[in-house]
Amino acid sequence: MDGVNLPAQPAEGKAETPPHWTSGIVAVLAARRHALASAAGVVVLAVLSFAIYHMAREVDFQDVLAALRGTPWHAVGWAVLLTAVSFLSLSVYDVEALAHIGHKVPYPVVALTSFCSYAVGNTAGFGPLTGGAIRFRFYAPMGLEPECVGKVVVFVTAAFGLGLTAVTALSLLVAADDVAGVLSLPPLALQGGAVLAIGGLLALVVRASRPESKVALGRVALRLPRPRIMLGQFAATAVDIVACAGILWVLLPEIGLGFPAFVTLYAVAIGLGVLSHVPAGLGVFETIMIATLGRLAPMDQILGALVLYRVIYHILPLLLATVLVSIVETRRAMAGPAASKVVRSASQMAPPVISAMTLVLGAMLIFSGVTPALPGDLDILDAWIALPIVESAHFLASVLGLALVIVARGLAFRLDGAWWAAIAAAALAVVLSVLKAVALGEAIVLSVLVLALLATRAEFSRPASLLHQTLTPPWLAAIATIVISAFVLLFLTYQGVDYTDDLWWQFEISNEAPRSLRALLAVSLGAGSFAIWNLLRPAPGRTHLPSPQEIDRALAILETQPMAAANLLRMGDKSLMFSEDGKAFIMYGRQGRSWVALFDPVGARDSWPELVWRFVETARASGGRAAFYQVVPENLALYADAGLSAFKLGEEARIPLADFSLSGSKRYGLRQTVSRCSRDGLVFSLLSPDEIAAEMDRLEEISDAWLASHRAREKRFSLGAFDRSYVQSQTVAVLRRADQIVAFATVMTTALTEEATIDLMRFDDEAPRSAMEFLFIRLMEHFKAAGYDRLHLGMAPLSGLSSSPAAPFWHRVGRAVFEHGERFYNFQGLRAFKAKFQPEWQPRYLAVAGGLNPALALADIATLIGGGLKGVVGK
Repeated sequence: MDGVNLPAQPAEGKAETPPHWTSGIVAVLAARRHALASAAGVVVLAVLSFAIYHMAREVDFQDVLAALRGTPWHAVGWAVLLTAVSFLSLSVYDVEALAHIGHKVPYPVVALTSFCSYAVGNTAGFGPLTGGAIRFRFYAPMGLEPECVGKVVVFVTAAFGLGLTAVTALSLLVAADDVAGVLSLPPLALQGGAVLAIGGLLALVVRASRPESKVALGRVALRLPRPRIMLGQFAATAVDIVACAGILWVLLPEIGLGFPAFVTLYAVAIGLGVLSHVPAGLGVFETIMIATLGRLAPMDQILGALVLYRVIYHILPLLLATVLVSIVETRRAMAGPAASKVVRSASQMAPPVISAMTLVLGAMLIFSGVTPALPGDLDILDAWIALPIVESAHFLASVLGLALVIVARGLAFRLDGAWWAAIAAAALAVVLSVLKAVALGEAIVLSVLVLALLATRAEFSRPASLLHQTLTPPWLAAIATIVISAFVLLFLTYQGVDYTDDLWWQFEISNEAPRSLRALLAVSLGAGSFAIWNLLRPAPGRTHLPSPQEIDRALAILETQPMAAANLLRMGDKSLMFSEDGKAFIMYGRQGRSWVALFDPVGARDSWPELVWRFVETARASGGRAAFYQVVPENLALYADAGLSAFKLGEEARIPLADFSLSGSKRYGLRQTVSRCSRDGLVFSLLSPDEIAAEMDRLEEISDAWLASHRAREKRFSLGAFDRSYVQSQTVAVLRRADQIVAFATVMTTALTEEATIDLMRFDDEAPRSAMEFLFIRLMEHFKAAGYDRLHLGMAPLSGLSSSPAAPFWHRVGRAVFEHGERFYNFQGLRAFKAKFQPEWQPRYLAVAGGLNPALALADIATLIGGGLKGVVGK
């Protein structure tokens, strides 16, 4: 029961201004901003790949390998040490973020969370895999609400950007002359820009010293952290950037450029890589470094250092994170239910970490397929392995690489089908890596992936088909990035080879260009075909209202569950989606692009993950957004696994009946209500089904009069409406005076007799003022005597949202509407009425993708509840 919707009527005599044509274009661009950003990233990568090819076309691949082999071991050791320093400084981001929002989490917990988050984000890109999901999975069990986790993500993102600006500006002040020569810009212009940037940052720090200081970003006002936190964050970012730059610095040959100037170039390259939306900045970072350093050192040594930098700073931490989550999962399995909260939470990070590792190793197989083997390895192959086996292994290993890239997304969402596909592909690739090129390094890291998959098997339990998943634009961009990079590698490696038609049909152990061409062709065709099928496959059919048989099937499931409010399915105005095993269902409505599920799934809990996943993917496949309306906090991790974020809607009032009593000073007002209504002659009773049928005309008369007196319309979706068949299917409580029904309420229950939920409430003008309060009291007494655990009074929308200046923007807007929106909806009155009964207040959330989706979904939900646009603008 959400309460009565009382929106304001539009002002009379005031014509609505038609929207400008540009607003439609803006709306379309905003709705597709993620796809446009991903497409822009792919275009940028394609252009820069062409630039890399032309800058490095004189480089011989064997020279790059020689430069890699010639890197001193002490330089590699320093690079590994500096990587550790960088990741330690990154943990400070989370420490300061938690301090800013006022939460304390043990440092080992923060360090593990930060390490895994950045190991995944730095390597696979922030968009496709992380999006704060790792932090949510770990911090939520530590007591952080979804809004707090979101603030942590915003803090670390903003802190990195500001810190990067500070480091770049300071480096320019120190080494403007050196950088100016490399960038072909005047030193004074660089120093002027640096001074302005530092001045702006200092002004920000000074402003942060004021109590509750805020900074406006468009319509969003953010509370600035205290100066101590801000300065500590700047210091952490400086250590991070300097350490990262140091990794590449120690791997490079002598370049004749001072370290401060090099830090500046590195910071610029990293910043542009982030802004490009290319996963991990691949190609963008390399282009800038090659363009600026190519004139200072041999190109082959620069390329070798860049490859080794990627391996040490990106691949090595991800490999370590994979090993860590595998160990944690093994400990959890051995400890069973006795495992600590930290261990249980850490094991939930296994899917995104292993997904990122699978994506990277898939890319490794593809890149390996377009580059030649070492000469000594070719001699071994020629001596021991037949040529057809080598050719087949080379071709199939590349195809398996593409398969691993595609199933990586399924692993991120815990699909058991993705687990089986990944372990089969990785295990076979271990063998093929040896057969195609004696690639023992590849075989070892693939073996680590296989062992990690085996150790974390329990985390991939979602029984959903891989074919149901719809690759989002960031994932398609990640696949395109890998394929484009493979093209660049191939053409750089074999640029001295004359390309003829005969090249495709040459099969010789020493002639590797044809093998690489065939492998790249297979990967390109496979990736292109998959992308086209993903984009053009038929969308799911139109939804339909449930048949009586489907409603009966859902009711049979509901009767075994405690969730009484799900009896709203009896209205027949919501579509139903059943789990594959038929043990659970989701009831939902469609409005615009929104697919809105009402409540959490209903039925066996083991069936929920597959059902939620399928609902989200079905909505996406149809070009829509999935949303779950009024879900409870303990299930938010389920929606986070499906890529959705949580936004607080309000609070639901629940009365624990075992403790309910009219005695005590706090219940004095309720006792007064009972006495007054009893003196007024009100008598409470529950109608039998035959009595409901006999009194139906009177009930409808009261309902019509109530709607007319309140100038209201019947609502739908999350509320019951007066429909004769619907009312007769409920328990109906009535108040009589002089044998005449003057008020009634319908009550929803299930066979478990655990909870009851009040639905429709209607009364006529003859009912005393406190009639509904009296009716509620009598219902509480009745269900307590019947052995029920609790009575649900429904939700108070926008109740319980934080009014703190540090609260998320969503909270502050909702709080303002709650306090000043009485003209539109009786927010405070509804909360005050339910508060009379001293209920327990439990938060309710909207689970939906971020960005503009929450606002758009709420607009569509309002239309669903109002029964159309008329119901939104009218009562």
